[in-house]
Amino acid sequence: MHIAVLGPLSVRHHGGSVVPTAGKPRQVLALLSLHAGRTVPKELLMEEIWGATPPRSAATTLQTYILQLRRHIAAVLPDDTHLSAKDVLATSFGGYRLAVEPASHDLNAFRDLAGRGGTAMEAGDPRAAARLLREALELWRGPALADTPHGPTLQLEAIGMEEDRMQVLEQRIRADLALGRYSGLIAELRVLTARHALNENLSAHLMTALYHSGSPWRALEEFRRLRDTLARELGVEPTPRLQRLHQAVLSGDMALAERPEGAVARPLSAG
Repeated sequence: MHIAVLGPLSVRHHGGSVVPTAGKPRQVLALLSLHAGRTVPKELLMEEIWGATPPRSAATTLQTYILQLRRHIAAVLPDDTHLSAKDVLATSFGGYRLAVEPASHDLNAFRDLAGRGGTAMEAGDPRAAARLLREALELWRGPALADTPHGPTLQLEAIGMEEDRMQVLEQRIRADLALGRYSGLIAELRVLTARHALNENLSAHLMTALYHSGSPWRALEEFRRLRDTLARELGVEPTPRLQRLHQAVLSGDMALAERPEGAVARPLSAG
């Protein structure tokens, strides 16, 4: 079974898709796919579909959705297999589970590559880190479970996956910065800071890229944009880390940006 959730839901078995077109059975399959090999309690599945107050018929209707999914699975099973649809989508104590180990699962692959990339970065190998993290991000085909209705559980799962994606993206940018790929990052960071106007990490990366590309004044413009946006939207100032970076750009000494928290800023020269 091949499972993909980093974009539209895709679940393929023996080369055929088992994803239903109806929204609620698709939700059930999505939740089972996220936890492939583990039992998903019936209560959790019902809450996903109907929220905190499922109807009296919820258990019976859930069984109907499971039967529909098993029909999709049965349709793609080869004639000579010893497995039945009930073996693939099994009834467990208190719930259901996709009982086959997935031959591929894009979420697992993403996490593996991201973990290896993070380890390479910690080991001082930004080149390997950038490659591995880029491979992880290339697995994404759009927003997580983009074509599947989200109940409370899938909503949280999707938010968590998107947060992981953003963290890996920021880490990949840090690796590229460490490799001196400043000019090549500017366009990407311009788009990202426009989409995530309050994200200080992205603004810091853009300021760094602009400064090292010979445009310190544009780096200062980005700081002013961020400061104005934070003040307008949240009523707060940029964090000390961003203010240190701002001082570093002003002084032309990027070592100031690495000064520990609480250290006293070096006064700027009058000239």
